[in-house]
Amino acid sequence: MTARLTRRAWLGLAALAAAAWRPRPARAQGNLANLAPEEPIAETVKRLFGGRPIRDGAALITIDMPLIAEDGASVPIAVEVKSPMTPENHVKAIYILAEKNPRPLNVKISLTPAAGQAYVATNLRLADSGPVRVVAEIGDGGLWGATRDVRVTVAGCAA
Repeated sequence: MTARLTRRAWLGLAALAAAAWRPRPARAQGNLANLAPEEPIAETVKRLFGGRPIRDGAALITIDMPLIAEDGASVPIAVEVKSPMTPENHVKAIYILAEKNPRPLNVKISLTPAAGQAYVATNLRLADSGPVRVVAEIGDGGLWGATRDVRVTVAGCAA
């Protein structure tokens, strides 16, 4: 004779499981207290990539963003890195850095070969006119970079 659970019993078990579940505290990669109030771009690049050379990736990286941003608080950007995205040859991470921001690292996206395409689109907050750098980290540790100059008419970051 097999025991069958009724819908009421299933709901009771689900309620017990929900009551027993405790959320885990979020684990951050760092906190803002560890960063200086302003970190120059050279220090950010050194902290992120160490002494690894960043090769010119203008032929591999496409940066789609306006040349003139009317509002620095929300500047759209789309980045595509031409890569086969195979386990042997894929983009591991895409970094977007704004040189004139108090904290230059705007975005870090981690990717796997399962992504199928190395593409990211988001909005940036830019403090002032200047170059926006995109660095693609390849699975073997190589770095490719491209730059796009943007003119910001109204600053989006408070210094």
